[in-house]
Amino acid sequence: MSEETTNKQEMPEQLSDILLVLDKEKMKIQAVKSIDENGKMETVDPTKKNQNQFMRVDKSGDFFSNFFSNFFSQLKNPTNFTFFKVPASVAAEKAEELQKHVDKPTPQGEKVLKEHEVKAEPQPDKKQENQNNMATTQTTTETSEYRYKPEQIDWDTMKNLGLSKEYLEKRNLLDPLLRGYKTNELLPIGINLGGSILRTDARLSLQQAEDGNVIVAIHGIKREPNLHFEFFGHKFTDEDKKNLLETGNMGRVVNLVNSKTGDLMPSIISIDRLTNDVVALRTEFIKIPDEIKGVKLNDEQKQTLMEGKPLYLEGMISSKGTEFSATVQFNADKRYVEFLFDRSNNNQQAQTNQQNTQQSNQQSQPQEAPRTFRGKELDDE
Repeated sequence: MSEETTNKQEMPEQLSDILLVLDKEKMKIQAVKSIDENGKMETVDPTKKNQNQFMRVDKSGDFFSNFFSNFFSQLKNPTNFTFFKVPASVAAEKAEELQKHVDKPTPQGEKVLKEHEVKAEPQPDKKQENQNNMATTQTTTETSEYRYKPEQIDWDTMKNLGLSKEYLEKRNLLDPLLRGYKTNELLPIGINLGGSILRTDARLSLQQAEDGNVIVAIHGIKREPNLHFEFFGHKFTDEDKKNLLETGNMGRVVNLVNSKTGDLMPSIISIDRLTNDVVALRTEFIKIPDEIKGVKLNDEQKQTLMEGKPLYLEGMISSKGTEFSATVQFNADKRYVEFLFDRSNNNQQAQTNQQNTQQSNQQSQPQEAPRTFRGKELDDE
């Protein structure tokens, strides 16, 4: 690698680019110097006095693409970093500019960072790494909209749960499973515990085990979300708990910790309203639409939603053609922007209905006859 790097440093500045890197933990931009045989990257401050140490890369598109893919594959903990490509002649100035946008994020600054950001091309012959460390890091690959194939499913296990391929197809539930999502509704399943059978409702999903086999994950209903313990290294604040219980969304981005690698994963958190599971989605998988119900979103509005925050929109047009306004927010479990209507009214209405039902039941129950009448005690006859 060092010999290759030396050769690259001899290229004329007008024909080469410099590779800058942002350490997501330190939030500091450095210039890449080299990478050793163990995958450890060496960097230097991106100043003019250090420019003779910068790793230089041929500007040619194909060459750079191949080089960076190889470089990225050798790197240890690549998800900890974001890389940028800038012209060698203005590397120091560009590094300073990018650092300012990192220190003080703005929608315009985000655009500048995206313009210079480079990503490794997916390797077609390399098996995709399983990223099911969190419930919602299940994403479809760019090359195929389906993550799993029907023949990968353990249908014997499904049969033991009381389910079949035909049943799932008829309910339109097989398709989301194959795409890597949970079923969008609860399913009645039976679990054989030996001497007895447990029957319950649950959502199902497919996950890839460490040995490569596809297993069926059961997401049962919990009485309430478990917010008292740390979630991938995040301790819920009182405000977090309040937001999650009231709207189902936490409303901010937090760094979760990959329990296997220790990598930080910027994520948003929501509650699965069907099961009360706590669900996280990494921010890199958040997709914000350009338009919601006829209202075009500006950069600031998109950024608000990207950060998991609620956004109030006016002038939207319903499917019936009527204008309405509502608060919208990205939901980590559903993986799309949802409408947040007043849930407190719904809860209050449900409680009122429950009370009315209880009163009705009490009134319909048979009443015991009085034991006295006009001052005289009555016997059983």
